[in-house]
Amino acid sequence: MDNSPVPQGRVIAAHGRHYTVELADGSLRKCFPRGKKSQATVGDLVAFTPQGNDEGSIDRILPRRNLLYRSDDTRTKQFAANVDQLLIVVAPEPLFSDDLLGRALVAARSVDIEPIIILNKSDLHASMPLARQRLQHIIAAGFKVIELSALTTVEVNAELRSVLQDKCSLLLGQSGMGKSTLLNALVPDAAAATREHSQALGAGKHTTTSTRLYHLPGSTGDIIDSPGFQAFGLSHLTADEIVQGFPEFDDVIGLCRFYNCTHRHEPDCGVLNALKDGKIAPERHDLYKRILAENEARSRY
Repeated sequence: MDNSPVPQGRVIAAHGRHYTVELADGSLRKCFPRGKKSQATVGDLVAFTPQGNDEGSIDRILPRRNLLYRSDDTRTKQFAANVDQLLIVVAPEPLFSDDLLGRALVAARSVDIEPIIILNKSDLHASMPLARQRLQHIIAAGFKVIELSALTTVEVNAELRSVLQDKCSLLLGQSGMGKSTLLNALVPDAAAATREHSQALGAGKHTTTSTRLYHLPGSTGDIIDSPGFQAFGLSHLTADEIVQGFPEFDDVIGLCRFYNCTHRHEPDCGVLNALKDGKIAPERHDLYKRILAENEARSRY
């Protein structure tokens, strides 16, 4: 009987039906899932069976601390697993979506991932005041916002190095927010590293990697880059998980008269009273009601 330990590694890239798995010694293997359905995602720790010198088959996914994903009526999209914090990149031009930002914040908090908002393109002085104004209700809710220009590598590293130290951070943002420029400022050889790994693993010179983990140079932190998104469905969240996405509700929920209060119309509701007193922004409560109504509508079918 073979009692040798089962090889393990971390998924650092996803290329459709195969994954790049990094071992503890830094070596890479191209691994395929067993069966037709692929459940692994970037950030996962996996056990695999080696095949040849540089390939393998994924036997199982080791227990996750968390998994960030979005879901709607038709499909589910996994972003990454075992993440410490979410960096959501927004910008004044093109103007970011308040709705998408709010949904990403809810998704992160529902699985205990710390979200941080990066307000990029701070060099666009004329349009920054409006962007700051639109973020006021987010800041009032307790979320952290860091302003910078991704075009200035020195500034990016000064603002973010300590934030990223010893953390696995997921980089998310709508298309056009400057996320790729920010990644290149943090990991100067990011594009080259992706190209090199694709060629080494026989994935082709022009393979598009949907999600990829990079080690920050000169740091113990990792950053996961994920493609831009234009939608963020939250149909997988329960009512309690939705509430968890709104930290400004935390101190007042205990004041609700009813234990099963939905915080929309009930008398003596702590959330509605805080809303009336100006302690909760109307935009945030509107988002809460919108997400809750969407999920209730789906559950009827």
